[in-house]
Amino acid sequence: MSIQTVREYFRQFGIEDRIMELDMSSATVELAAQALGTEGARIAKSLSFDVDGRTVIIVTAGNMKIDNRKYKDFFGRKALMLRGDEVPARTGHPIGGVCPFALQSGTEVYLDVSLKKFSTVFPACGSTNSAIELTPDELEKYSGSLQWIDVCKEITPAAC
Repeated sequence: MSIQTVREYFRQFGIEDRIMELDMSSATVELAAQALGTEGARIAKSLSFDVDGRTVIIVTAGNMKIDNRKYKDFFGRKALMLRGDEVPARTGHPIGGVCPFALQSGTEVYLDVSLKKFSTVFPACGSTNSAIELTPDELEKYSGSLQWIDVCKEITPAAC
């Protein structure tokens, strides 16, 4: 079970008890914000991509989406999200519970700068009803992120 893997991963840092298992789904930004009583922008959503056969996770604020031009400028190619049936095998987590912790070996994690405007954010913890509250610095530390990048843009209300 993926949340157990994340709990074990966090045990080495002594923060496994900070994981929140929620009574309702947190599988989408909207559901997570409702379950946690916070704004959707503070939900740290993890997006899964294939980059030349490598699995890449980009964690971004909940009100952001990939900016194709910025993504291509950084990665040198068009964004190719993992298909739904690929996500569990390539990340180790189910859709709706993908997070930047306890990932399959070799998975690369990048954090979008959109997360830095918040004092704390809420990434999932490997299940569709879990989260943990972390500062951006803690998110960087515990995710093993390769770096902060700027590849997103805000979702416009018309796009919602």
